[in-house]
Amino acid sequence: MKEKLLPIVGISCGDPNGIGVEIILKSFHDKRILEFFVPVIFSNHQLLSEQAEIFNMDLKFNKIKYGQPPKQGQINIVNAWENEFTTEFGKPTKSSGEISYKSLELLTKSILENNVDVMVTAPINKKNIQNEKFNFPGHTDYLSSKFNGESLMFMISESLRIGLLTDHVSINQIISKIDNKKIKEKISVMEKSLEMDFGIIKPKIAVLSINPHVGDGGVIGNQDEEILIPALIEISKSGSLVFGPYSSDSFFGSGLYKNYDAVLAIYHDQGLIPFKTLSFGEGVNYTAGLDKVRTSPDHGTAFDIAGKNVADPTSFKKAIFSATDIYKNRISYKKRLETPFLETAKK
Repeated sequence: MKEKLLPIVGISCGDPNGIGVEIILKSFHDKRILEFFVPVIFSNHQLLSEQAEIFNMDLKFNKIKYGQPPKQGQINIVNAWENEFTTEFGKPTKSSGEISYKSLELLTKSILENNVDVMVTAPINKKNIQNEKFNFPGHTDYLSSKFNGESLMFMISESLRIGLLTDHVSINQIISKIDNKKIKEKISVMEKSLEMDFGIIKPKIAVLSINPHVGDGGVIGNQDEEILIPALIEISKSGSLVFGPYSSDSFFGSGLYKNYDAVLAIYHDQGLIPFKTLSFGEGVNYTAGLDKVRTSPDHGTAFDIAGKNVADPTSFKKAIFSATDIYKNRISYKKRLETPFLETAKK
């Protein structure tokens, strides 16, 4: 019998002094998860073995060389570095930052060379990972420089999807980053992602206002009337189902978000605070709009609980399954696009 082909999931270890390795290992504690995909962890056999022992997990790893086909039903490991690393739980050190970058760099190379189908990244520390090759606010901007497409930071859960017009931007720079072109681009990326990655035909998108209460007629600010509303009118005329702008202070508490397939927030905290309030621990950070699929858990390195064996792997496992679902949806979407052409050719 021919072996069933499963998606290959490449995984970076994140900052090894945080909870990244712990949630990775816990995700594979129930071996039944290996029936759905083939994992390849870009880390180090010594590090994973030591932390598995610390967290009392009896896991067996299959060490492979870079580019070597991974084995189905096993936890495959590619060494992203060879020297021994000493874990210091809870401390964002220079060496842990270097390790997190080496893991991410090799995983990125692997997906670009089609050795893995999707990538799932464990949390990094945005400060200690900085180096000559990584001068970015986070994963999203780094991957945008490596892959094709226009990226969108898209927080997703079973009941809520929130994309960001601006993501890791200082609050005093937000207005300068917003214009008609950017609004159209981000909504276009979101709409395409909802159709291609989630199978939603003619998605309904809600947009939050730039200022409180949509500016209250200019009393609190005129950016909504001068920038956002004209852009939304133009987009609506093209046939897209875009609604708003809505005042964010009551949009989520009233349950209005349930009427839409996704929400576009203007800046990081406007979108992430309600998302993490409603979905924390079960949400996924998805980098939409790129030609490669990347997801991550909805939390950070959690240095405060690192090494205490209390980290919850739920969000990381959901990130894995979200990535594989999106990968499969993209294949189905591509086939649907090709079908009309094939039928016409036959005639």
